[in-house]
Amino acid sequence: MPVITEIEDLRRIYKRRVPKMFYDYAESGSWSEQTFRENSSDFDKIYLRQRVAVDMDNRSTRSTMLGQDVAMPVALAPVGLTGMQCADGEIKAARAAEKFGVPFTLSTMSICSIEDVAENTTAPFWFQVYTLKDDDFMQRLFDRARAANCPAIVVTVDLQVLGQRHKDLKNGLSAPPKLTAKSVANMMTKVQWGLGMLGTKRRFFGNIVGHAKGVKDPSSLHTWTAEAFDPSLDWERIKQFKKMWNGPMIVKGIMEAEDARRAVEAGADAIIVSNHGGRQLDGALSSIRALPEILDAVGDKVEVHLDSGIRSGQDVLKAVAMGAKGTYVGRAFTYGLGAMGEEGVTSALEVLHKELDISMAFCGHRDIQTVDRSILRIPRGFSGDWE
Repeated sequence: MPVITEIEDLRRIYKRRVPKMFYDYAESGSWSEQTFRENSSDFDKIYLRQRVAVDMDNRSTRSTMLGQDVAMPVALAPVGLTGMQCADGEIKAARAAEKFGVPFTLSTMSICSIEDVAENTTAPFWFQVYTLKDDDFMQRLFDRARAANCPAIVVTVDLQVLGQRHKDLKNGLSAPPKLTAKSVANMMTKVQWGLGMLGTKRRFFGNIVGHAKGVKDPSSLHTWTAEAFDPSLDWERIKQFKKMWNGPMIVKGIMEAEDARRAVEAGADAIIVSNHGGRQLDGALSSIRALPEILDAVGDKVEVHLDSGIRSGQDVLKAVAMGAKGTYVGRAFTYGLGAMGEEGVTSALEVLHKELDISMAFCGHRDIQTVDRSILRIPRGFSGDWE
C-alpha cells in the first residue's frame, strides 16, 4: 500500500487508475478555469499565526453541522457520477463517511440510487437536489429521501444552465457519457477500474432511470437531462421546494450577500458559499474570498458553510477561523475513491483530519470550536474593495 501523506498523493494515483474522461470531469472547471484554480490558490494567501508554550493536550476537532455531531467540520460534497469513478462509488464513499463520523451528501445525478445507499449504510445522509421543472418528479425525490431517513436536503441553485467545461465536451462526458473509440481505448487500459465496473449492476443514474417520466433506460436519459433543468428558477420556487420537503433545507451555490439574504427569507436552514467548484461561472470570486461578505450579510440567522477549493486540513482550519460553521470536500474525496475505493476515501479524511488537528494545535487551540480569525493573517483587501 502506498504511503499517503497529502491529498495530492491520492490525486496522482487517481489519475493513473481512472479513465481520462472521468478524471477530467472531476479535475476541471469551466472556460479558462480561473475560478477553479483560485478556489485553491486563494487559501495560500491566508497565513496562520503560530503560537508556542500553550497547552496542546487533549485536542478535539468535534463540532456540529446543522445539528448533527461531526468528527470534524467537514462533509462530503454532492458529486455527480461518483459511481463511475469507482464501482458503487457512492456506497463506498458513504460508508467511509459514516465510519469516520462526517456527513455524506448524495447527488441526484449519482450512479447509486437513494435506496442503494440507504440499504448499504446505517448513518443518515443528506440528499442534494437540482432545481428541476417536473413537480411530480421533485416530490417523489423528496418522498424517496424521506423514506430513506435523509435528515436534510441540499438544494443546488447555481445550475439553471450548464457552464461550458471544455474537457467534458472534448471527452464526450454527458448524461449518459458518449463513448468514442478513443475513450473506450483509454478505458481498456484501466484494468482495475474495468473489473470493478464489470462486477456491479449499478452503471447508470439510479435516481433518474426508472423514476423520471419517459426515462425507462439509459438511451432515453439524454433527452430528459436536456429538458429537465429549470432556467426560470426564482426564490418563490425555492420556497415551494421547502414546502414540498417540509424539513431542514441547505441552499448551495451562494456567492453574493443579497442572494444569501434571499436564501434566508426562502427558508434556508444553512447556506453553502460555493461557486460549484469553478465549474459554472468562470471569473467569479473564489469561495473563500466571498465568505466574509456573506457572513456579514446573514449574521447568526443561519449556518454558513463553505465549499470549493479545499484540499487540506489547513484549508478547513482557515475557513472555520474566518467564520464558516462547516466545510465540504468533493474533489479531495473523489481522488481517494478513484485511487483506492472506500479505503481511499478514509485515507483522504484521515489526511484532512491530521492536518487540521496538528495545525490547530500549532495555532494555540485545543478545540476547533474556539478557533476564530485571531489565528489568521489575512492580507488587506483580500475580500475585495470592488467598484
